[in-house]
Amino acid sequence: MEKAQQKAALANQLYQLESEHRDLDEVIGRLGDDKPFDQLKLQRLKKRKLILKDEITKLKAGILPDIIA
Repeated sequence: MEKAQQKAALANQLYQLESEHRDLDEVIGRLGDDKPFDQLKLQRLKKRKLILKDEITKLKAGILPDIIA
């Protein structure tokens, strides 16, 4: 039962990270449309987006079972 709860918690965390990643993607797109735009802010948002992507990848690796090819 505990494993199921762990997987549910990981899936919930994954959903939240993916949602934040999508939101950042939209913000970055809108920020790039504005002229002039804050380059430092844009770089920080992109860095956060990359960090989120890494966290999402790690979580997916933890949720999906290892398959020996």
